[in-house]
Amino acid sequence: MKRSNSVSGLSFWDHLDELRSVLLKSLAAWMIASVAAFCFKQPLFDLIFRPLAEGQQLINIDVTAQFFTHVQVALCVGFVVALPLIVAWLYGFVAPALYSNEKRYSLIFVLSALMLFAVGVALNYFVIFPLSFKMLSTYQVSDIVVNHISLTSYISLLLVLSIFLGLMFEIPVLTWLLAKLGILRREHLKHYRGHVFVAILIIAAVITPTGDPFTLLLVTMPIYLLYELSIIIAPAR
Repeated sequence: MKRSNSVSGLSFWDHLDELRSVLLKSLAAWMIASVAAFCFKQPLFDLIFRPLAEGQQLINIDVTAQFFTHVQVALCVGFVVALPLIVAWLYGFVAPALYSNEKRYSLIFVLSALMLFAVGVALNYFVIFPLSFKMLSTYQVSDIVVNHISLTSYISLLLVLSIFLGLMFEIPVLTWLLAKLGILRREHLKHYRGHVFVAILIIAAVITPTGDPFTLLLVTMPIYLLYELSIIIAPAR
């Protein structure tokens, strides 16, 4: 197998210029998508606030918080919208330097990583975050302490849980990559299966403090099934 001939005729500075072009295009795509998201404020925040119970409100005590929250959310949404394009450009930059089998594997890796991250974020938005927020926003250590949830607290919890669940769903791709590098083997994953299940159960209990066994299993099982998938795709010794 041979590498692409398009790489051999380029100098280091040519590659650097090409990389700079890719990064500038990526930044431009991110900014354009972020500006578009910023302009659609009402539908954007209607979607973000959908997990709130009917009639529930958030408070704001910082004069600049609402504006900067708007900017923060627009940047996050803009990055997500532009991400497929950014990944495609970066892959186009790297691909000519790869062997044909490396291109195939890297394409599968990138597409799988994007898809699984999206599934993790969707699971958080539709299931984990609404349940967690409902429990945490109504929990009281005493009747004399009243909960008034701030806008920044709501957004921070949503973003943190989304990123966390998205990364947790990257377990199979990460395992596949480590297996390809010869760091992990199927025997290792099988040996620590019980330990991993307990660890996932503890993590699920932390991020879903509802005390409901059904919700706990609803979070635990998809992540653990992804670990079992990792065992299948990891090579044996």
